[in-house]
Amino acid sequence: MSDNLTLPAQQGSTGASTETLLKVEGLTKHFPIYGGFPIKRKVGAVQAVDNVDLTVGVGESVGLVGESGCGKSTTGRLITRLLEPTGGKIEYAGQDITHAKRKQLAPVRSEIQMIFQDPYSSLNPRQTVGTIIKSPMEVNGINPAGGREKRVRELLELVGLNPEHYNRFPHEFSGGQRQRIGVARALALNPKLIVADEPVSALDVSIQAQVVNLLQKVQEELGIAFLFIAHDLAVVRHFSQRVAVMYLGKVVEVGDRDSLYNRPRHPYTHALLSAVPEVAMDDEPQDRERIRLYGDVPSPISPPSGCRFRTRCWKAQDKCATEEPPLVQLSDSRDGHLTACHFPEEPTVGARSEAVVMDPALKALEKDGGVSKG
Repeated sequence: MSDNLTLPAQQGSTGASTETLLKVEGLTKHFPIYGGFPIKRKVGAVQAVDNVDLTVGVGESVGLVGESGCGKSTTGRLITRLLEPTGGKIEYAGQDITHAKRKQLAPVRSEIQMIFQDPYSSLNPRQTVGTIIKSPMEVNGINPAGGREKRVRELLELVGLNPEHYNRFPHEFSGGQRQRIGVARALALNPKLIVADEPVSALDVSIQAQVVNLLQKVQEELGIAFLFIAHDLAVVRHFSQRVAVMYLGKVVEVGDRDSLYNRPRHPYTHALLSAVPEVAMDDEPQDRERIRLYGDVPSPISPPSGCRFRTRCWKAQDKCATEEPPLVQLSDSRDGHLTACHFPEEPTVGARSEAVVMDPALKALEKDGGVSKG
């Protein structure tokens, strides 16, 4: 199936029909490792993010998914310039901000905001809710009509909290309420782009739905673009218009929501989708494949050569170890659906003739009847 690779993609191409707000090309972040005594020297590097291309359109929501440790959060922090990139280019609204200094970043900072993953550690316990939300306005010298306190109370009401909570402290709120405070803080400067770093992963399922619906409401009413980072594929499908899949620091597949969920091409995307729980009655046939990968994600200090997924892939061949697959559009994929694989899967999520089980110990258990195949 390798001759399916026909249409090479432009750097950063994602098939979005909207005007581009954020464009990332070849984004790289390597964290150095030092060793030795008494003189320390660099002995290696953690390749957290390696040559990532991504675009986000004006008012668009793009999901970024993958296993824990694949580089999703690091990518978000690079885009918001909380981390300094090792290489590549970050372009926001046509302006190169890759290595911009503090003074150059000042006007951009207010337009790119972040919602952090942990609603407990991301809020200062010594400050009231009002102080937390109005602090960005004070730093940027913004004086809205009616005063900052009035604006804070409006934001609290917008995110579903009582404006009277203005003088309360974070410890007086539940996890879901704290995350709403984080959303209000991100909205304080009227941003054009919000990087949401797993904003619902620490919350109960019922609260997750409330926060996701809140973010959707905010996006529709204010026209804010989102980079939505998560590992819950169901949440990403509900919120994002396009989805990018990361594995060990690289984007391996990207496409519009329907195309990627219904016609995935990369084996890793197939494995992720097969892990999503499926509700079915006992008498209903299971019409979705099961894929159980062997082992853990390789170390980002010394990633595999060629395709990084090859050590866990059931379709890997010699070519996968010597050549890194480019992110391209396959001949039978939709426009903008890009895949980085030499031997892509068929565009379907239907049942296989048998489950793909990479772990020999698990396969032995199934043969002995120790593990249910249902």
